[in-house]
Amino acid sequence: MRLPRWVPAAAAFVVLVVVVAVLPSFVSSFRAQQLAYVGIYLVALIGLNILTGYTGQISLGHGAFMAVGGYTTAILMTDHGVKDVWTIPIAAVLTGVVGFLFGIPALRLSGLYLALATFAIAVSTPGIIKRFEGFTGGGSGINLFGTPELTASITPVTVLGKELVFNDWLYYLSWTVALVGYVLAWLLLRGRTGLALRSVRDSETAAQSSGVSLPRYKTLAFGLSAAYAGVAGSLFAIATTFVNPDTFPIALSILLLVGVVVGGLGSLVGLIAGAVFIQFLPDWSQRVSQSPGAPSVVSGVLLIALMFVLPMGVAGLVARLRALTKR
Repeated sequence: MRLPRWVPAAAAFVVLVVVVAVLPSFVSSFRAQQLAYVGIYLVALIGLNILTGYTGQISLGHGAFMAVGGYTTAILMTDHGVKDVWTIPIAAVLTGVVGFLFGIPALRLSGLYLALATFAIAVSTPGIIKRFEGFTGGGSGINLFGTPELTASITPVTVLGKELVFNDWLYYLSWTVALVGYVLAWLLLRGRTGLALRSVRDSETAAQSSGVSLPRYKTLAFGLSAAYAGVAGSLFAIATTFVNPDTFPIALSILLLVGVVVGGLGSLVGLIAGAVFIQFLPDWSQRVSQSPGAPSVVSGVLLIALMFVLPMGVAGLVARLRALTKR
C-alpha cells in the first residue's frame, strides 16, 4: 500500500521540530543566537519564495518590508509599551497591508521592470527613515536593549519550567514563528491558491484564460510575502535589540533573493539551507581569506560554484534524490 504524499513530509517536519527543540542543549549560547538568525531569515525566505518562486514576481526590495516590520516593533515597544511578542502580529498585518498596496501599482510591471521598482524601494527606505527623525529616531535609531518590553533582556525568563537567557529565548521564539509560518505556507500553497499562483508564474495568459484573476493573486502574493517579511523584520529588531537605517541595508534584499535561489525557487523544502547559507556565508568567507575585500570575492565564487553544482538549488537536489529512491 502506497502512503499519501504528505506522510513523508509530515514525518520529516516532526523530526525537524524535535531537532529544533533539543538543539540548544548541545550548543553554546552564542551559537544559539546565530541559529536564531537562521530562523529569522527562514521566515523572510518563505515570504519571498511565495512571491518570486511560486508567483514569478521578482522582488529586490524585501529588505524594505523587513524594515517596516522592524520599526513597527521598535516604535510599539519604546513609545507605547507593547510587549515584544505582541508586536509581531501587528508588524505582520501592517507590513502585509503595505505590500498589498504596493502590489496594486506593481500589476503593470513584470520581470526586470518589477525588480527595478522593488529595488527602488530598498534604495529609498534608509532616506525615508532618516527623514522622519522624530518618529524613527533618524540615523541614531531606536535602542531596545534593557527595556522591560524586551523579554529576557534583563533577567532570564521561565518557559515550561525551563529558565532561558536572552539568546535561548530568541532561538525558541524565532524558530517557533518560523515553523508555524512554514506550516501555514505549506497548507496555503498545496491547495487551490498555490495552484493559481503557480499558473500565474508559468503563463499569465493561460492562467487568465482558465479563470484565474491576475490582479487578485498578484496583490495577494505581494501582501502575503510582505507580511512574512514584516514578521522577519520584527524578529530581527528583537534579535539585534536596536534598529537604525543600517540595520536593513540594500544588501539585505539581495541576500534574501540569493537565499531563495540557493534553497530552490518554487519549493519550501530547501529554504532552511538557503537561510543557513546567507547567515553563515560571511563567516565562511572570512575564514577562507583574511585580506581586505577578499571575503566578498570568496562569497561570489562560492555562490557561482554552488549554482554550477546545484542549478535548481537544494530543492532540486532533494527532488533528484527522491527520484533515485523511487527507481
